[in-house]
Amino acid sequence: MRILLFTGKGGVGKSTVSAGTAAMSAARGLRTLVLSTDAAHSLGDAFGVEGALGSEPVPVTEHLYVQHVDAQRRFEESWAEVQGYLLSVLDTIGVDRIAAEELTIIPGAEEVFALLELRRMAVSGEWDTIVVDCAPTAETLRLLALPEALGWYLERILPVQRKMVKALKPVLTKASGVPMPGDSVFDALVRLHDELAEVRALLSGPEASVRIVLTPERVVLAEARRSWTTLSLYGYRVDGVVANRIFPAGGSDDWRAGWVKAQDDVLGDVGASFEGLPVWRSFYRPTEPVGVEDLREVAEAAYAWTGSVDPLAVPETAAPFRTETTGEATIVHLALPGLAQWVDRDQVQLGRNGDELAITVGAYRRLLTLPAALARMRVSGARVEGGELRVTFSRQTTNTESELS
Repeated sequence: MRILLFTGKGGVGKSTVSAGTAAMSAARGLRTLVLSTDAAHSLGDAFGVEGALGSEPVPVTEHLYVQHVDAQRRFEESWAEVQGYLLSVLDTIGVDRIAAEELTIIPGAEEVFALLELRRMAVSGEWDTIVVDCAPTAETLRLLALPEALGWYLERILPVQRKMVKALKPVLTKASGVPMPGDSVFDALVRLHDELAEVRALLSGPEASVRIVLTPERVVLAEARRSWTTLSLYGYRVDGVVANRIFPAGGSDDWRAGWVKAQDDVLGDVGASFEGLPVWRSFYRPTEPVGVEDLREVAEAAYAWTGSVDPLAVPETAAPFRTETTGEATIVHLALPGLAQWVDRDQVQLGRNGDELAITVGAYRRLLTLPAALARMRVSGARVEGGELRVTFSRQTTNTESELS
């Protein structure tokens, strides 16, 4: 199964490109689902589907289905036990029922449950290709960082809380007057953790990749560069870039000629910024592409730009995270492509705390849990080189922190 996620700055045409890619996949006879996690939910409009799309896949044409994630439904399925307990606590202390329901919705709930729906579709075995029309870049980065971030909390804090509550539940309930959570609440949190761990493994696996959509504008390009670095920081493959809404050359209109020249200048920088990745080009058409055939034609024309690169093939891009053992040392390689284009060297920081490696790049931070073999070693050096962070671990038992060299 192939999973393709499309992201980019708002308004660059992600939905059109993702819908066209899905239509092209279906035309090859592949069972294809295109799923939207964007709250705007414009896929139905792009395909020209009348009426609201449901929370289950809706057929558009042969082999092609479209679905909008129903966050409320997934919330009720995955969070009901926890919410029920939280409501009982708030009711005990006198909080209004309506206010309590608002307070028990976790921040970022829509993103969490969009991931769970993606997992449900992936493990169903019904699809050859899943295309995800993601929210704009910032929301997508938050979405893809969630499995690891919540996993860290649930692995470290939850077991301690569960043991404490189990041992002291009668005393705590009597002393505070507030009901303590039962096993069903903790079990629900464990299930959530396990499902998010599966999502993480699924989206960082070899069959999944992210595709960045941009328009040839300086501000959009700058954000796309940051996205490439940050997605790699979190361990996700970026396998290509789609430059969308390009003015075709030709004609004598000075206004249009000015845009063509300005876009050509930016497109030259796009190629240099994403060296090693295919850059597909999608040009403005005489009319707005609406419907399966129009969208398929747009995608096929764009992907034909790079000739032999099959846009549906499993990417040959190396995993952003890999290890290399040389003698008594192990080197961890974490790809940070495009780093030098938007962040200064002193904004890349590295810290070590037990079995965790804290990596900070600009405003983004990742807590990377080390494998057991590396957790027993110490960090003996670190440097940014060749578009990646390289951290060297020596076979000694002392854990220390290391400054970037």
